[in-house]
Amino acid sequence: MIICSIQLIFFCIKRQLNRFNIEIVHESIETKPGNSLKSRLEESVGVIVSHCYQCGKCTAGCPLNEDMDIKPNQVLRMLQAELPGYEDKLLSSLSIWLCLACDTCYSRCPQEVKLSQVMDFLRQESVRQNKVNPKAKDILSFHKAFLETIEKNGKLNEVWLTLNYKLKTLNMIQDVQKAPSMFFKGKLNPIPSRIQHVKEMEKIFQRISENEGGDK
Repeated sequence: MIICSIQLIFFCIKRQLNRFNIEIVHESIETKPGNSLKSRLEESVGVIVSHCYQCGKCTAGCPLNEDMDIKPNQVLRMLQAELPGYEDKLLSSLSIWLCLACDTCYSRCPQEVKLSQVMDFLRQESVRQNKVNPKAKDILSFHKAFLETIEKNGKLNEVWLTLNYKLKTLNMIQDVQKAPSMFFKGKLNPIPSRIQHVKEMEKIFQRISENEGGDK
């Protein structure tokens, strides 16, 4: 009787293990690890995502973690898992656009995982695949306005940056009350200064645009 019970238990365990193995094989076929988001990220920026062992120090130290829909350590865990659907969730998340690249996470990480570079790669992929979170629309507009100002002048000009940003977002009266005090303190120069070899800067942006498929 006892022997029959033991055999039945072993049979059930073996059956579950076989079922588990089948699911893992099926899952690995769907995710195609060689072309997964994790693989592309590691090849592009050189950050080894598997080094993270989920201590949570990045999330604990992040100044914006309470506003994120996916916490910093969860971003790394989802990349490690390489499960179907995780790529879309990451690329359409708000978290990747809230990252300030302050590197507080990096300074606290015992494995020195450069999470800011991970977030930057995810933002680029999000734009490339047209999966930007609707709540990040203004943030993306600011990124584009900033880069366009640098491309045209070779350096930042606050007035042209502000005008470009407001034209993109139509937030015409946002922070407008701060303009007079900034102007009288010399922080807003309506005449943009340019670097000497601005054409070289334009060539750099052109090469980047060609490599990334035509979008900054």
